Amino acid sequence: MCARLVGAEAEEVVATGTTTVNIHSLVNTFYQPEGKRTKILADELTFPTDIYALRSLVRLRGMNPRRDLVLAPSEEGRFLNEDQITEMMNDDVALVFLPSVLYRSGQLLDMQQLTKEAHDRGIPIGFDCSHSVGAMPHHFAKWDVDFALWCSYKYLNGGPGGTAFAYINKHHFNRAPALAGWFGYVKEKQFDMSIDFEHSKSAGGWQISSPAILSSTPLEGSLKIILEAGIDAIREKSLNLTSYLIYLVDKLLTKNPYSFAIGTPREHERRGGHVAIEHPEGMRISEVLRAKGVVSDFRPPNVIRIAPIPLYNTYHEVWETTQHLKTTIDTEEYKRFPSERKTIP
Repeated sequence: MCARLVGAEAEEVVATGTTTVNIHSLVNTFYQPEGKRTKILADELTFPTDIYALRSLVRLRGMNPRRDLVLAPSEEGRFLNEDQITEMMNDDVALVFLPSVLYRSGQLLDMQQLTKEAHDRGIPIGFDCSHSVGAMPHHFAKWDVDFALWCSYKYLNGGPGGTAFAYINKHHFNRAPALAGWFGYVKEKQFDMSIDFEHSKSAGGWQISSPAILSSTPLEGSLKIILEAGIDAIREKSLNLTSYLIYLVDKLLTKNPYSFAIGTPREHERRGGHVAIEHPEGMRISEVLRAKGVVSDFRPPNVIRIAPIPLYNTYHEVWETTQHLKTTIDTEEYKRFPSERKTIP
């Protein structure tokens, strides 16, 4: 079912593991430093777990992360420039690994163009699509993406810790999975218990251990709903909801004393499914929203991240959220909340 959301064949997608484990598994499989090609090209705005994983696996290969992990920079700390990333695809790059949508700003990268540019230079490329799958169509097979991974936490309704997904282009099924485990064995012979590993020639070959049944099962119901609604219709409503949110913030909340700003691209083709609303008191304002029943989150240093979900959020709820932002400043209600970050239990 999930393969239909990402434009892939069924055997190219598997529900397995967690996002970070899948990064280790797939990047280790496709990162094959040889000769001059030793570097991984990533970016400085990606989700931190991606960087942690990339640095650790570069070290495991005996390489130096300071030298062999190259991060595409951002001039203003919000967006990436695809042309600049392309210019960094030099003949010393062994792999490109990028996000589809930036987790802070919501910028949507041109995955098709980046894939073409990487392949024109003989470089494999993969994407972390945790902030895009379920919110918009993807066409991995058509674009010839080498591999991708994503969580189910967000637009697939899986919740924190829910089972993640992996995509491996069928042209790479004969590659040996870097992290082998019994659940990646050829399915027809899985219980033969041979000590000689023979991986399934499908995305299932990159499974490692037994699946988490309780967190995987609800995804079936979620995916049925998403497919019934249609990913194109979901994308259309998502763009309408986020456009309305941006419009309301622009009209009502950018001038003093409110001083909110939009840190998300306004162009539809450059925007994912969430909006980054920036404010110096973003952390405490997020606490006010939560107290009023609005589930947003905060990303340092100043981003209130709001994702109106097409399946169940309404335009009226978007309007209500902006009214909460306005009254929070009018009443200075945010000052009731501590300025220290909460710890995660």
